[in-house]
Amino acid sequence: MRVLGIETSCDETGVAVYDTAPGAGLLAHAVYSQIALHAEYGGVVPELASRDHVRKLLPLVRQTLAEAGLAPADLDGVAYTAGPGLVGALLVGAGTARALAWALDVPAVAVHHMEGHLLAPLMEDNPPAPPFVALLVSGGHTQLVAVEAIGRYRLLGETLDDAAGEAFDKTAKLMGLPYPGGPQLAALAERGTPGAFRFARPMTDRPGLDFSFSGLKTQVLLAWQQSDQSEQTRADIARGFEDAVVDTLAIKCGRALDAAGSDTLVIAGGVGANKRLRARLQEMCARRGGRACFPRPSLCTDNGAMIAFAGALRLEAGQHEDTSVRVTPRWDMATLPPLAAASP
Repeated sequence: MRVLGIETSCDETGVAVYDTAPGAGLLAHAVYSQIALHAEYGGVVPELASRDHVRKLLPLVRQTLAEAGLAPADLDGVAYTAGPGLVGALLVGAGTARALAWALDVPAVAVHHMEGHLLAPLMEDNPPAPPFVALLVSGGHTQLVAVEAIGRYRLLGETLDDAAGEAFDKTAKLMGLPYPGGPQLAALAERGTPGAFRFARPMTDRPGLDFSFSGLKTQVLLAWQQSDQSEQTRADIARGFEDAVVDTLAIKCGRALDAAGSDTLVIAGGVGANKRLRARLQEMCARRGGRACFPRPSLCTDNGAMIAFAGALRLEAGQHEDTSVRVTPRWDMATLPPLAAASP
């Protein structure tokens, strides 16, 4: 089954084609980022994001199909992100996907954005098999999920305020780094001196698997305001902040593995591309006799490949949508139907 995947939940327009035939897999994928469009505003402007998706989506579909060596008539299904996300951006992708599916007379399926992230590592060689624990860590989400089977998810813990990626971006902005701040801060931290600044590991001194990162921003702001504000100090503070986030995530992941009785950890989402986080979680899981599984860095951020793959699994299970265009800006992943419960 050849499935076109469309991702427009926020400020990346992602398109991909995934083929479920043995040995085929991901045929082509492309992502257009709106970073330059939103940079002058210091964050994503929802209406501008929607308009740019309208401009870029169909050309990107044509480009991706050409790279895959396919015509539209060669597709067997269409998958699209229906939530969570910005409602206007979601509607652009959903409307385009539904129109394509109707014109081609193929089924379409709505995909949960975070399920797409969660399943992205399964596209790699030697993919993990459920049950396992997933850390979904991005600009909009930080969650620990027990994955009992594809479509059977149990929330173990989540952030009570800022997501980890959001904390990276906001902290970078406090220190005057350009948008998008998260990657800039991580790059700056590479030049920082370990231990020069030490910040709290929030909520690790109490039981539970929830996160809180908002207080770290305040600690960083105070440290920055009271420092000499030199470039080396900026790098040292960035390193201290990154170490605090990485340590916190690692501690909570270890607890989640214990709680779920698992030795396999799947990490997905934009922050999953962070080099220090990858190294720390790989080392932690290896020490426990388990493994940490990541998608390739290009599939950590929002992309159409993860939507095409997740959609292909559900389409093959017989799930599809009717002809109406619906999106769900707030969508609990625990409400998704398991694949085993799909209608024939």
